Amino acid sequence: MKKLFFLLIIAALWQSCGSKSDATATTENPEEIKPDTPFVVKEIVGIARIEPPEKIITLNAQSGGYVREVRFQENQLVKKGDVLLVLDGDVEQAQLQQARSKVQPQKDAIMAAKATLESLKVKLANARNTYERNERLAKGNAATQQQLDDSRFNMEDLEKQIAAQQASIAEQQSRIKELDADINYYQTLSARRVIRAPLTGIFLSSNIKPGNYISNETALGDFAIEGLYQAIMEVDELFASKVQIGQNAYVRPQGSSEQLATGKVIYVAPYLSQKSLFSDSPDNLEDRRVREARIQLNSNDKVLIGSRVECVIEIEK
Repeated sequence: MKKLFFLLIIAALWQSCGSKSDATATTENPEEIKPDTPFVVKEIVGIARIEPPEKIITLNAQSGGYVREVRFQENQLVKKGDVLLVLDGDVEQAQLQQARSKVQPQKDAIMAAKATLESLKVKLANARNTYERNERLAKGNAATQQQLDDSRFNMEDLEKQIAAQQASIAEQQSRIKELDADINYYQTLSARRVIRAPLTGIFLSSNIKPGNYISNETALGDFAIEGLYQAIMEVDELFASKVQIGQNAYVRPQGSSEQLATGKVIYVAPYLSQKSLFSDSPDNLEDRRVREARIQLNSNDKVLIGSRVECVIEIEK
């Protein structure tokens, strides 16, 4: 009986060892082992800042003076050439009026000089006839030498007077050109008392008020040029080589999947630089470099200038 029990135990142990070996073989079957899937980057996500074309610029006054009128407001679209400010220009207007007042008297003087010239030409013609007649008479001894000399002197004197008169007219006409130049100069000064928009766009901020004194170094305010906004994104150096011009992209709020606007990559920097979007953060101690990319958006409706968003650049397979 004991022998039979012992044989049963041995059989059970043998069956258990046989089952464990089969499981191990199945697990180590080469056909069940798959190679690792390669890492493929399909999109690059980063923080971006919304900016207008050419970024935010500062417009300065073209000349200085006291502000009489302010004709623009913040967040107002202004066209190139629109009047922004009117400065006090009484002095320039007085100078312009004074220069203009000198033109007509000068023109009158020229007209009088021309009339005198015509009179001298008539006298010269008469004097030339007298001289030629005395010359013929002198040949026939019908006129004295003194009469011939006097007529010649009178003719030559008139010729000199005419030449002097012509020179005087030319001088007076050049004076007209000088007066016209003065008028143009004072017109320019007067026109500069009106400050016009050099570009089409929107003033994002301005503190100019009537009564302020400004100089040509005074900032009129922060200005955004009209056009589609751009998302300025910094791509980590690990993925910098994968960004190319023409790739599709979109922006979304940070931490959200909602698309605010779509666009395309229009610029990638030719070099790596230090981070700039978050350079004002004192706890940013990472020593990684980035590549700037600019994405031109297709719409400005849902984005605000200066806002930080997540930007997703889609990498082609």
